Amino acid sequence: MTQVGFIDETEVPLEFGEERRHIDIRYGIMNHGVLDRSERDEARLIRVGLIGSPQANEACLKWIEQCADGVDPKDSPKCNVFPRFPGFGDDSPFNAQISCDSRSQRTLNTNDLARLASATEPGRIVKEAVALYLNDVSYLVNEVRPDVIICLVTDEVSDHLDRAAALNTRRGGVEDEDDEEATNRLRHDFHHCLKAAVMRFHTPIQLILPSTFGLGGRSKSTKRKRPSRKQRPRQLQDEATRAWNLFTALYYKARGVPWRLPRESSDYDTCYVGIGFYKSLDESRVMTSVAQVFNQRGEGVVVRGGQARVSKDDRVPHLPETAATQIMVDALKRYREEHRNHPARVVLHKTSEFDPPEIAGVKAAMQQERVEMCDMLSIRRSSIRLFRQGDYPVLRGVHVPLGGSRHLLYTRGSVPFFETYTGQYAPRALELRFDSTEHSPELLCREVLGLTKMNWNNTQFDMRDPITIRAARRVGDIMKYVPDNAPADEIARHYSFYM
Repeated sequence: MTQVGFIDETEVPLEFGEERRHIDIRYGIMNHGVLDRSERDEARLIRVGLIGSPQANEACLKWIEQCADGVDPKDSPKCNVFPRFPGFGDDSPFNAQISCDSRSQRTLNTNDLARLASATEPGRIVKEAVALYLNDVSYLVNEVRPDVIICLVTDEVSDHLDRAAALNTRRGGVEDEDDEEATNRLRHDFHHCLKAAVMRFHTPIQLILPSTFGLGGRSKSTKRKRPSRKQRPRQLQDEATRAWNLFTALYYKARGVPWRLPRESSDYDTCYVGIGFYKSLDESRVMTSVAQVFNQRGEGVVVRGGQARVSKDDRVPHLPETAATQIMVDALKRYREEHRNHPARVVLHKTSEFDPPEIAGVKAAMQQERVEMCDMLSIRRSSIRLFRQGDYPVLRGVHVPLGGSRHLLYTRGSVPFFETYTGQYAPRALELRFDSTEHSPELLCREVLGLTKMNWNNTQFDMRDPITIRAARRVGDIMKYVPDNAPADEIARHYSFYM
């Protein structure tokens, strides 16, 4: 009989201000402050640039000002799931203030909006929507030098992206302008393309829909034959949760450090690497690889890899041995440049199984760079589902050895701290395959659980994927829009540019 285990008796803790720990991100910040709060004598000033319509800009700034005074929690008996937002200022747990003066506020150009309205090809609509923001980003970076730029995706821009999706489905022979899959894909294309286009300005951006701060209604620039599903009210999180997620993301993008994985004095200095694959934009090449590097502090460094191959055996992408060596040498070089030290241990996460050439290539890099220990895990979502007796979903942290190198780990599930399961459907486990490892399954699973808490876009800690895998996917989504011949200094190295 397979033995079902549990990763410790409690959640993996995180470290906050004054080296204090808590298992929950939001309560950790409320009780102890952000991690780097004690590293400065005065409040951090975050200079924000803002691009949108006059109405959206005004509403966004008003909402930011209101949230700075704190936001009441959602009326729910599950208070640990929906805590209040404590505010954002010099007397808040963030010890930071947001500044956005009149010079930092830009209004979308009417001529650019006209070009967007006249575009008739889906790809052209996306490109014109991206171009809509570029001049203002350039102005803000050169004249104001903000830490972060907020780009408001106004209803008018959203309408044109919906129009692009409708044109795309009709051109493909699908007479359904409400095709949500196509709409979401076009929206994602816009998001990724804009992130790639502004990367050369070396200032991270934050995309926000006006509904986030309560600005309702849609523009009438696009007339429709029948109501679109996209015109239905957007399902919003409660206001306190929205404030938590936005202000934490802005803090991280301004190079703040909200929290980190704790490191004991006896722990090895460990570097976590996620390797992902993506098709080139024209889909002419097989695959291209990308790596994302993290240390315990959560500081990510992006590395652009070379071309990959698709194996005839499993039909999934793999790195040739020489490419595996090179990408790890490059990753460790970036790590040293960023952190001024050499890791004693490297942990690699990848969505496809490490094959023998990849393992050999990685080990060659470890030997060349004199890294003593290396663990290689492949991580994918499993179709296997476990159920507890009664009506409760399986607990987050359940670990099930499947035999050999295969293991199940539930990163989603019932959380005792929340006194509930926060998902809508029966949770699915991750399947972990320990392809080449030196440490115990319990330690490696515990690290994966901890890395699911390192997503600075979401302060609810029970995420499914570790940040290594999530980041590698996101980097690949955006990197596909970066030209192959782009100068190295125009490719952002910090993960804040990709989230």
